[in-house]
Amino acid sequence: MAAGKKRKYSKVLLKLSGEALAGDKGFGIDVQVIEKTAREIKEVVDLGVKLGIVIGGGNIFRGVAASARGMDRIQADYLGMLATLFNAVAIKETLKKTGIPAQVFSALAIPALAETYLPQTAKSLMEKGTVLLLAAGTGNPFFTTDTAAALRAAELGTEVILKATQVDGVFDDNPRINPKAKIYKEISYADFLQGHLQVMDATAVSLAREHAIPLIVFNGLIQGNLKKIILGSPIGTLIKG
Repeated sequence: MAAGKKRKYSKVLLKLSGEALAGDKGFGIDVQVIEKTAREIKEVVDLGVKLGIVIGGGNIFRGVAASARGMDRIQADYLGMLATLFNAVAIKETLKKTGIPAQVFSALAIPALAETYLPQTAKSLMEKGTVLLLAAGTGNPFFTTDTAAALRAAELGTEVILKATQVDGVFDDNPRINPKAKIYKEISYADFLQGHLQVMDATAVSLAREHAIPLIVFNGLIQGNLKKIILGSPIGTLIKG
C-alpha cells in the first residue's frame, strides 16, 4: 500500500459503463479513455485493493435498443454480451502495459479471448492481486450488467459495489432534464426501490440488499473520484440498508 494512504475498502466490485469508454465519440472505444481508466485502476490497485470489474457494452451494442427496433430480444442480448468482451479485452491489454496483472473472465465460453467464469477460480486470482475483468454479464438474456455486478459481488465477497456513471449520484429526478433535481447523499435500498429511481437496475439493488452489500453511485468521468472513494471520501450516493 502507498505510504500514508489508509483505504476504507480493500475488496471492491467496480461497475463501468460501456458508454463512458466511447469518450466524446459516442461510439466505439476511445483509446485515450481506456488509458485514463487503466491509470485510475492502477492507482487503487497500488493501494492494495483487490478489484473485480464488470463492464457494460453500450458503446458498441445495446441489446434493449436493438430489441426495440425489432431484433429478437434474446439474440440482441447475446450480442450485447459479446460487446462487453471487446471492452474487457481492451482494458486488460492496457492494464498489462502498466504492469498490473489482469484476467478476462467471460460468462459465455469464448476460450480464444477469455477464461470461462468460475467463481472459485476468479476469487482465487483476485485474492492474489489480479484484476478481474468480468465480461458477458450474467451469461443470460434479460439481465443487465448492473445485475451481473451485484451477482459477481456476492460470489466474490466484495465489501462494496461502486457504479461509475455519467452523473454525480442518485437524484430524485433526471438531472439532465430537471436542473432542480436533488441528489441523495445516502438512501436505503427500500427507498431506492420504492422511488423507482432509474440510475441502477432494481434487480441489482434487490440482490445487493439480499447480500447486504452497499452500493455507491458516483461520477466516473471525474478523474480521481474512484481513488477518493476507496480512501473514504463521501462522493456520490451511498445505497445501503
